[in-house]
Amino acid sequence: MACLRDEPRGSLSNMLSRRLSITEEEQKQEDAEQPKQPNTLFVQFPFEKVFPVYAMGFLSSDFDPLLSFPYSRADPIWDAVRQEAKLEAEKEPILSSFLYASILSHTCLEQALGFVLANRLQNPTLLATQLMDIFSNVMMHDKDIQCSIRLDVQAFKDRDPACLSYNSALLYLKGYHALQSYRVAHSLWKQGRKVLAFALQSRISEVFGIDIHPAASIGDGILLDHGTGVVIGETSVIGNRVSLMHGVTLGGTGKEIGDRHPKVGEGALIGACVNILGNIKVGEGAMIAAGSLVLKEVPPHSMVAGTPAKVLGYIVDEQDPSLTMNHDATKIFFKRVAVAFRKARSTGPSDTENKEGK
Repeated sequence: MACLRDEPRGSLSNMLSRRLSITEEEQKQEDAEQPKQPNTLFVQFPFEKVFPVYAMGFLSSDFDPLLSFPYSRADPIWDAVRQEAKLEAEKEPILSSFLYASILSHTCLEQALGFVLANRLQNPTLLATQLMDIFSNVMMHDKDIQCSIRLDVQAFKDRDPACLSYNSALLYLKGYHALQSYRVAHSLWKQGRKVLAFALQSRISEVFGIDIHPAASIGDGILLDHGTGVVIGETSVIGNRVSLMHGVTLGGTGKEIGDRHPKVGEGALIGACVNILGNIKVGEGAMIAAGSLVLKEVPPHSMVAGTPAKVLGYIVDEQDPSLTMNHDATKIFFKRVAVAFRKARSTGPSDTENKEGK
C-alpha cells in the first residue's frame, strides 16, 4: 500500500489518529483557499488527512454516469451510506482503510456493492477484478437492479433489529450479499449467459450457504434474515416485500418437471426452517410458522403451522406480517382458535351419530 509520506513505525491507530487531528490554522488556511460553497446536508470530510492512498474504484473508460440511477437524481441511501462510513472511520480508525476501499473510494452504491461482493466471492481461479467487471457491467446498466438493491437494503434496515445501519447490510450481512449476487446471476441468466450464472450460483452457495437458482424470480424489498440454509428452486416466484428466515426451502416434490416450485405472494412472512414443496401458492400477507411443512396452498392473510401445515386463523393487522416481523399471534387470536377447535370437536361426534342413525 502506498503511503502519503514516510512515517516512523507505530500502531495504525496512532498514525490514523494523528491524521485525524487537524489544527485550526490548517483548517483556516484550507477555508481561505477554497471558494465558499452553498450549505449541504453533510459536512465536508478531510479524506486526504484520514486515509492512506488507496486503490480507487473501477470506472470503465466508456462509462456514462448520466445513464446510471444514482447520478440522474438524488440518492439519499448512498448519501447515508457514505456518511455512516465517515463516522465509523472516525470511531474505529483501524477500519478506515477497509471503509475507504469498500465505500468512500467509490462514486455510487453500485460500485461499492460490486467491490464488496467481488471480494467476498473471489477465489484463485475467479479473480476479484473479473467479478468486479461483471458486477459493474450488470448493475450499471440495469435500472431494475439499481432499484432492487436500494429497496432490499431498506428492508434489512427496517425489519432486522440486528441491522444497525445501511452499512451493516452492505458490508457484513450475508443474506443481503447473497440476494444481490443472485440478482446479478439472474440478469446474466436472462441474457443467455447461463454458464456464468451457474458459476456465480455455485460461489454464492459455497461462500454464503444460500442456494438460489439464477432462474428464480424474486421481487423487491426482500429480507433474508440470517439466510443460512435458504434454498430457492428454479421455478420459484417470490413477490415484493417478503421476509424469509433461515433454513427456508422452496423446493419441488421430486416427482415433477417444468414448473414445480412454490409461488409466494407479496407481504408474506416465512418462519425459520419452513419447507414449502411443490407448485403451490402462498397467498399475499400470509404467515407460516417456524418448522412447518407446507404441501397445500396457503390462503391470503392466513396463519398456518404444523407438519403438515394447517390454517389456524386469519391475520387482521393493517400491515403485512413481513413488515411487522411479528412471528407470534396475539392472545386473543389463540383464544379464538381454541374456541373454534372446541366447537369443531363438540359438533364432530354428533354429526357422525346423526349420519349413522340415518
